Amino acid sequence: MPSFDVVSQVDRQEVKNAVEQANKEITNRYDFKGSDARVEQAELVLTVFADDEFKLGQVTDVLRARMAKRNIDVRCLELGGLEKISGDKVKRPITVKVGVPQDKGKQIQKLLKDAKLKVAASIQGDAVRVQGAKKDDLQAAIQLVKKSVADLPLQFTNFRD
Repeated sequence: MPSFDVVSQVDRQEVKNAVEQANKEITNRYDFKGSDARVEQAELVLTVFADDEFKLGQVTDVLRARMAKRNIDVRCLELGGLEKISGDKVKRPITVKVGVPQDKGKQIQKLLKDAKLKVAASIQGDAVRVQGAKKDDLQAAIQLVKKSVADLPLQFTNFRD
């Protein structure tokens, strides 16, 4: 029975490269001279540091631009709360979301069931497996999910005949 998986993944090496490029651009920019603006990475948690909220926004914009250039969907970034460090300095954690959350998986499952397509969706960890009797049904399911889910970057992998 043909099937495919709906997943949400990012290339960790590309994230690392984007962070390094953003840091390089920040150190070279004139408006950041003498400031403590930088981006640090610990696995899938990025921490943006800056002297004030305005510069923090600029550093975040530089990071997003670098990620977009490296083909990382910026919808996978989840901004955390603003934290004051010492004096005027601030930081903000940014989480790189990987995997389809349980509630989003249930939403995709319900969407496919309500569309009356001849496919069956099942949640398997942080992915949604979709099975159907015909490839055409699976392709229709892919199109429906692409059109309906816009707040999460989804990939369709592991296509089997």
